[in-house]
Amino acid sequence: MNESIIPDVIKYVEENICTFHEKRLKSLDSLKLSDVLKRKNPYLFKAKNTETSEQIVRGIVYAHISSNEETIFGDWLEGLAIFVNEKVYGGWKSGIRNIDLEFDKDGIRYIVTIKSSKNWGNSSQVTKLISDFKIAKKTLRTSNSQLQIIAVNGCCYSIDNKPDKGDYFKYCGQEFWTFISGNANLYLEIVEPLGYKASEKNTEFQTLYNQRINIFTRDFANLFCDNKGDIDWKKLVEFNSGKMKKLNK
Repeated sequence: MNESIIPDVIKYVEENICTFHEKRLKSLDSLKLSDVLKRKNPYLFKAKNTETSEQIVRGIVYAHISSNEETIFGDWLEGLAIFVNEKVYGGWKSGIRNIDLEFDKDGIRYIVTIKSSKNWGNSSQVTKLISDFKIAKKTLRTSNSQLQIIAVNGCCYSIDNKPDKGDYFKYCGQEFWTFISGNANLYLEIVEPLGYKASEKNTEFQTLYNQRINIFTRDFANLFCDNKGDIDWKKLVEFNSGKMKKLNK
């Protein structure tokens, strides 16, 4: 088990986790009411008997934050995984399209695409993943036809008890972090340092979140509520789905 990597991992996490917090703050700060209203289903809100501006605003902002944070943190974890592998096996960020990591171990070249969890894509996306692996193998073998290559879909969390997918291997959670580091406990070791300055950053985020909720609720009411304060559903649906509708918010 490779224990020597742990101090380097802790240092990396503490020095770089602020990048995640900065990106999520920037994303919320630049969020526009018109953007999120265009992306959400107005019929669903009506079907759920949503009656206030704040209910709608909180729903759309929460959905945006949840999806956006998953993407931002997934990218951050990819960077951590590449750092770890570089330290242990001398791996590198791949220059091949749609391949995240390459490294050599025991005479085998591993090409790795990193995702957050095992349920990252539909069947069409998995088909494209397989195609990307085949193209990457062909690219690498143009300079070394005898190169033994194994393709891996690495997932930062969750479990997959059947890793052999035929065209590639899928390692999730503990199995993935062990695969790239040689340390079976690394998936546990990275948890604690992830909380570095989390309380301070989350307080800052919550302040900005409350401000956005208040501003968007005010703007939504001004734009989509009638004089009695009821939501004008036809106006909202027209903005969301009608042609040539713009909103300066």
